[in-house]
Amino acid sequence: MSSELIATLGIVILIVLILLRLWIAAAMSIVGFVGFALLMGFKPALGVLAQIPFSTVNYYPLTTIPLFVFMGVILFNTGIGKDLYDAAYAWVGSVRGGLAMATTVACAIFGAITGISAPALVTMGKVAIPEMRKRGYGESFATGCVACAGTLAILIPPSIPMIIYGILTQKSIGQLFMAGIMPGILLMCLYIVVIFIWTRVKPQVAPAGEKTTMKRKMVTAGRIWPTVLLVLLVLGGIYGGIFTPTEAGAIGAFGACLITLLMRRLNFKMFVASLLEAAKMTAFILILIVGAYVLMKFLAVSGLTNLLETQVGGMDVPRWVVMLVLIVIYIILGMVLDITSAVIMTIPVVFPIITGLGYDPIWFGIVIILLIQMGLVTPPVGLDVFILGGAINVPLFTIFKGVAPYVVADLVCIVILMIFPSIATWLPYTM
Repeated sequence: MSSELIATLGIVILIVLILLRLWIAAAMSIVGFVGFALLMGFKPALGVLAQIPFSTVNYYPLTTIPLFVFMGVILFNTGIGKDLYDAAYAWVGSVRGGLAMATTVACAIFGAITGISAPALVTMGKVAIPEMRKRGYGESFATGCVACAGTLAILIPPSIPMIIYGILTQKSIGQLFMAGIMPGILLMCLYIVVIFIWTRVKPQVAPAGEKTTMKRKMVTAGRIWPTVLLVLLVLGGIYGGIFTPTEAGAIGAFGACLITLLMRRLNFKMFVASLLEAAKMTAFILILIVGAYVLMKFLAVSGLTNLLETQVGGMDVPRWVVMLVLIVIYIILGMVLDITSAVIMTIPVVFPIITGLGYDPIWFGIVIILLIQMGLVTPPVGLDVFILGGAINVPLFTIFKGVAPYVVADLVCIVILMIFPSIATWLPYTM
């Protein structure tokens, strides 16, 4: 049996194990270890299993993950999300659908703090949806808005999936952060356009809100300016080359603690709880990365990735056809897996194909995250819909019904990025 065939069988077994609900990190490690042992011998495979956990976790750029996770957890636990929502509503809440627009803007800013979607979903679900209900918003409209706006957190930097993609592909995390800014703003604007059109076609789903005084606007803005300034400092420092993404994570974590202390929202008990929560999330991500590296070792020695790159590159079809197939695959993956697992599991196979076709790896990183982001809110198993439904006790069908127009906006954003890739690549290449 050829090494390429063994690798193909390994991937099939990996998919079966995942469908059987085996933990993805364990599935990747088992398939990688057994496959490497079959090709290279049992003793070398044990060496790989002994070496990779240490060498992977000892990789300096990985320290970016716990730092940004801790920054997000601190700001989330101290109620910054509600302040962001109040400020956004004070400025745009008076127009028809303004509450939904405010939620979208607040989620975008909150996304620049947390790096993952779950905190934004839980916070905005508990803060915004009761307000929408109180003002007569349709249930599907309100929940669909929150579910999709919450996913902006994984596209707008600092983004944990971007860090993982950068580590696995050995690409600049700083460039990936910069690449996500313009597409994130574009998608936020597309969501607002969806809200504007939807509320004009069906005015009954979102009545206009009451007008807010300028004093109220300034008061709410005053509560969030330190947080916004912190985000601008972190991203601006990376763009200007003042500090690395790892140093930016340290500055962000320290700044989050300092801001919440000065605002008298952070106490010792909350600080310790945030440390533990960040440690658990970091451990989960690191174990997934270790499993991915074991799998990558197996695929590397099998020669499957080189074979696929050669075969796909030699196909007599335009490269956009290959990209279209990948788009469909990633949408399906996003439906059944969380984004971290999906990226980690597929990058070892997909990345060599993409680079072999001549696509920009930084651009592709943004597209792949945007694709899985869309999958997180589409049936049958849109994980972010499940998170929101559990947080606010709303039937899943109601949320899925409200998601559909925003999925169209996601597809439009992907098409725009494919036609104008410089939207994602201009900022990183001017760093």
